[in-house]
Amino acid sequence: MRQFVFEDITSEEVARRTGVYTPLTDSVRGLVDATIRTEVDPDSIGAARELIDRASALLRAQQSDGPHGVRYTADGTGMPWGNPAIGIRNAIAPPMVVTRDGDRRRVADVVLGAAYEGPPGLVHGGICALLLDHILGEAASAMTGTLTLRYVRATPLGAVHLEAEVVASEGRKRTVRGSLSDAEGITVTAEGIFIEPQKKGTR
Repeated sequence: MRQFVFEDITSEEVARRTGVYTPLTDSVRGLVDATIRTEVDPDSIGAARELIDRASALLRAQQSDGPHGVRYTADGTGMPWGNPAIGIRNAIAPPMVVTRDGDRRRVADVVLGAAYEGPPGLVHGGICALLLDHILGEAASAMTGTLTLRYVRATPLGAVHLEAEVVASEGRKRTVRGSLSDAEGITVTAEGIFIEPQKKGTR
């Protein structure tokens, strides 16, 4: 099973790969949106499908064995590029870009379009949970133990803002609280217990 992988590459190479894969994934995200909302005739759909199958075959000509995993460089730069919340090589990801606001707090802004719809015009509750789980985990630098969500009201598709902050720490355990908001205010709150992975050779 692929887990954490070290790659001895420079920051310049990371930037080069980012420049290659980000536009590709953006194009696939555009394709997902176009597929959901298209109203073209069946012949056009058939022609599009042929082009998509050709593109898939081109990309599968050389690929890794199994998932992408989380890769790190010598200077500690992480490349979780297959991640469904932030992955720059995963068209499922919005992607969410998480930024630091102090040691214990993280924030993010993201736009959720047609691919994330649950009820008409609204974000699927599971997508809200995915994004909150991720940003709380980043704030804690730990893995999810428990996660409790309260859906205050429905979240409309469009721009949303996420926040997360560590409010307590005890040993390897972190208590984190967060929220997801639209322009009118909070739509979902979250609280979770996150556990720092145990280091090898310790109990």
